[in-house]
Amino acid sequence: MKKVFATLTVLAMLTFGSVAVMAQEEAQAAPEATEQVQEQAVEAEAPAAVEEAAPAEEDGGLVALHKTLKTKFIEGGAGFMAATLLCLVFGLALCIERIIYLSLSKTNTKALLADIEKALNEKGLEAALEVCRNTRGPVASIFYQGLSRYNEGIDVVEKTVASYGGVQLGLLEKNLSWISLFISIAPSLGFLGTIIGMIEAFDKIQQVGDISATVVAGGIKVALLTTLLGLIIAIILQLFYNYILSVIEGLVNEMEDSSISLLDIVVEYDKKNNKK
Repeated sequence: MKKVFATLTVLAMLTFGSVAVMAQEEAQAAPEATEQVQEQAVEAEAPAAVEEAAPAEEDGGLVALHKTLKTKFIEGGAGFMAATLLCLVFGLALCIERIIYLSLSKTNTKALLADIEKALNEKGLEAALEVCRNTRGPVASIFYQGLSRYNEGIDVVEKTVASYGGVQLGLLEKNLSWISLFISIAPSLGFLGTIIGMIEAFDKIQQVGDISATVVAGGIKVALLTTLLGLIIAIILQLFYNYILSVIEGLVNEMEDSSISLLDIVVEYDKKNNKK
C-alpha cells in the first residue's frame, strides 16, 4: 500500500512540475508576443501619424511666420511701420488701376486700319467714323478725331492726330506721378525711423552713462526694421512702375505707327475722291 502511495505521489509531483514549467514558458512568451503586436501597431500607425503631422507643421509654420512679422512690426514702431505700409497699399492700388486701364487700352491696330480702309472705300467717311466709335482704346479715339476733320484738309487731319495723340498720352500716364511719390516716400519714412531709432539709442546711452549692447540694441533694431520695410516697399513699387512704363511705351509706339498708316489711307482716299 505504501508503494502504491509513493508511486502516486511521485507521479503527482512530476505532473505538477511539468505543468508549472509549461505555465512559466507561456508566461515568458506572452510579453514577447505583446511587444511584437505593439511594434506592428506602431509601424502601421507611423505613416498615418506622419501624414497628420505634416499639415500641422505647415500650419504651425504659417502661425510662426505671422507671429514673427507681427513682433517685428511692433518692434519697428507701429507708427512708422503703419505709415510705410500705407505707401505700399496706396501705391499698389494705383499700379493695379493703371495696369487694368492699359490692358483695356490695347487695340488690334492692324485689324482696325483694315476695317477703316474697307469702310472708306465701300461706304465712305461716316462708315469709317462708325468703326472708330465702336472700337475701344486710345488709338480708335485718335483715328476718330482725325477722320472727323477730313473735310478741313489733310494737313488739319495730321495736326489733329498729333495733338490728340498727346492728350491720349497724358491719359495713359495718369497717376504715375503719385506712384513715383510713394516710391520716394516709403524709403524716406524708413530713413526717418532710422534717425529716430538712433536718437533713442543715444538718449539711452546718455541716461545710463555707459555704452553697451543691451542699451543701444532697441534703438538700432527700430532703425534697421523701418529702413528694411521702406526699401522693400520701394523695390516692389518700382518693379510695377517700370512695367507700367514699358506698357505705355509700347502703346505710344503703336499709336505713332498706326497714325502714319491712317494718314496714308486718308491720302489714298482723298486721291480717289479728287479723281471722281
